[in-house]
This record gives sequence, C-alpha cells and structure tokens, in this order.
Amino acid sequence: MLDLLSESLKGRCLFAIPKKGRLYEKCLQLLAGADIQFTRSHRLDVCLVRNHNMALVFLPAADIPRFVGEGNVHFGITGQDMVAEADVNGLVSETLQLEFGKCKLQVQVPERGDIKTVEDLVGKKVVTSFEVLAGRYFGELDVKSAKEGVKTKIEYIGGSVEAACALGLADGIESGETMRAAGLHAIETILTSQAVLIRSNKPSDEHDALIQRITSRIAGVVAAGKYVLCNYNIPRKVVQEATRVTPGRRAATVSPLDDPEWVAVSSMVLKAQVADVMDKLQAIGASDILVIGLNNCRV
Repeated sequence: MLDLLSESLKGRCLFAIPKKGRLYEKCLQLLAGADIQFTRSHRLDVCLVRNHNMALVFLPAADIPRFVGEGNVHFGITGQDMVAEADVNGLVSETLQLEFGKCKLQVQVPERGDIKTVEDLVGKKVVTSFEVLAGRYFGELDVKSAKEGVKTKIEYIGGSVEAACALGLADGIESGETMRAAGLHAIETILTSQAVLIRSNKPSDEHDALIQRITSRIAGVVAAGKYVLCNYNIPRKVVQEATRVTPGRRAATVSPLDDPEWVAVSSMVLKAQVADVMDKLQAIGASDILVIGLNNCRV
C-alpha cells in the first residue's frame, strides 16, 4: 500500500495541512473555497487532489515548517509561532497571511506573586512549549542583566504548562493561551501570531505555476472573508462625498442610471465596517443600499 502511495506521489506538488486542532477546520474551509478537491481516508495522512497535480500531506502544525524548509513538501499552512519556533529562517518564505488562528505568545506569572516584570524572572525557571523562542528571549535578558554569570533555566513541557506554575514547579511560563483560571496574568507579549501560507525556498520550477495559482485562489478566499460588496444609488451631486465613504480597494464603480440626476455605485467594503458605512451613506442621501456577501474573489 505504501509503495503504491509513494509511486502515486511522484511528480506531484505536495501541500502540507495541519492534521488536527484549531487550524485544521479553517484549512478545510480554505481548500473548499479554492476548489481543491480531495477525499481523505481516516487512516491516511496523505491524499491525492483530483483536479490538480497535487497531493495533500496532513502533518502536526509544529512539524510543517521543518518539512517545508527541508523541501520534503513544497508549501504548507501553519502558524507564525510554529515557523519562529522551528528556526527555519532562510529556508521558507511566508507568502500569505490567512487571518485566522490568531494568538499571542506571552510571559505569564502568578497574579499574587512577587514577580512583576520579565527582568524579575532572570536567573529563575521558566517552563514553556516554545523552547527555542523562550531560550532566545531570556538569553538576551540574561546578557543584559546586571547579575554576572546569571542564566535563566528554560524547561520544556509539552502540555499543562499552567499547572507547572500553579504547583510551584516554575517561577513563570511562556504561553499563548489565557491562564486566568490558573491565577496567572501576562507581563509581556513576545510574539503575535496567525496562520500563514509558507513555501520552501528550495528551487521548484516544476511546481511554481501551480503554487502561485493555489496561493492566488486562497488569497481570494481570505479577501472574500474580509469584504462585502456594497451597492447603492446616490444623487450625482454628492457622488464624490459618497465615494469617500466607499472608496473601494482601488476605486468605486460608478454607473449611470436612467434618471440623469442619480448614479449607481458598487464598492468593496470591509465587513467589520459595513454597518457604519451604511449609516454614513444613508446620512448623505444614498438609497437602495444593498450588501452582498462574497464567497471568493480576486483582488
């Protein structure tokens, strides 16, 4: 079975997808929006795409930067925090931010403790599931410290990081999750992160066109999630004021109506701002204001 699968992967572009967790479901929505057709067996982490010369490889999100960096797969989706932790600078390129999976990597300590700043943790013990980032961050603090020869101890824990602090096994933790329930609070944010599309920097002329096509499709799905199409009619005399409210990404589309005193305007508007935009348009005399959702687009 494995020999057959390996043979079927030859010559295909390999696209790494997180196999589970908070990124997995969002990635499935992206793939559907980009019309990437596949059927995944429950027992296999590799599946062939029916409508492209491509295969999907389902991997732990933390492993994807290394697989992409080493050229084992050509491109993939993971978190910026995972890319930074994998320390693959120069081996991968971030090609697209995907606007989901947002989180913060923070230094957190007990709310009722004596530690108030990250400098107070220098020379103490910090537990983390981001060993590389924590080591780099506290290593720099150690160098800056006035205490000669001091070294903060970084200890890796794969899970239940907050419990280590609550049980007195560490003085602070580095975590991307909210820890209020464990009596902890953040004293410093080291990194903000979101899901990104990355590709290998190793030459792959054979698959460049396909990677660019899939990237463009995914960018369209991401943009469609951020924007709506706003259509309205407006008196011609205030069209300039109206298009300042809805300038569009490049310019609004203005079309004449049978009534020479009026025009129709169509413009992409950020979904998060659409209610305010409609209020402003109505206030300056717009009518027949319609908001249309987008499934996909190219911008």
